[in-house]
Amino acid sequence: MTPPPDLDTSSTLAPTGRAALAEGVGSFFLLATVVGSGIAATRLSPGALGLELLENALATGAVLGTLILTFAPLSGAHFNPLVTILQWTRGRLERERIGPYLFAQFIGAALGTVTANLMFAHPAITFSTTSRFGGHLWLGELVATLGLLLVVVGTERHSTLAGALAVGGYITGAYFFTSSTSFANPAVTVARTLSRSFAGIAPGSVTGFVVAQGAGLLVALGLLRLLGDARLTPAHSPASTKGLP
Repeated sequence: MTPPPDLDTSSTLAPTGRAALAEGVGSFFLLATVVGSGIAATRLSPGALGLELLENALATGAVLGTLILTFAPLSGAHFNPLVTILQWTRGRLERERIGPYLFAQFIGAALGTVTANLMFAHPAITFSTTSRFGGHLWLGELVATLGLLLVVVGTERHSTLAGALAVGGYITGAYFFTSSTSFANPAVTVARTLSRSFAGIAPGSVTGFVVAQGAGLLVALGLLRLLGDARLTPAHSPASTKGLP
């Protein structure tokens, strides 16, 4: 997710180190929510798969929106490598920030998963055995990612609150309308291998999901061009983002 233009330009964000820390902390809480609420749901509603998914989705959507409001002024509140790459491609993020952002997102997500495991008295790391393999699931991930990125871009000129509500609401709904339950994020996907619980994904299923997510990014870029997005120019220096509206 990204906030509106008055916040999400590299010239108005926090310095790179602080911004990357914000990305890591946000990713930590996002995965603590995804994994922790999944474990809680299976304990609160054992055997009721639909209710478990609803509890997981509502918790994730609510916390994601809150995290966007919290960290948007510092980093743009991406919490997702695909959003970071998208915003660089559109000239809204300096190239020098990509590495620190991605590193923080992956590390924060992994630590969030480990912490969720420990909070519910699970071993710190237990690799998931939940296979999520198949063309229908990959298509679900492509669609989930495409929709998420379109919402991110489409809400930029609204308030940060509106964007947070839109992204949180989209993710909540995408848990149900996509076959894959909408991972839509490589850092989230990798981190969820570390928990043998409701939200887990087997390590062998990661490649297919991440490739599908990357395809969703490419489709989003193409569709944004067709829709007239004028920002599809890579930002190679701080000067290239200076003065953006």
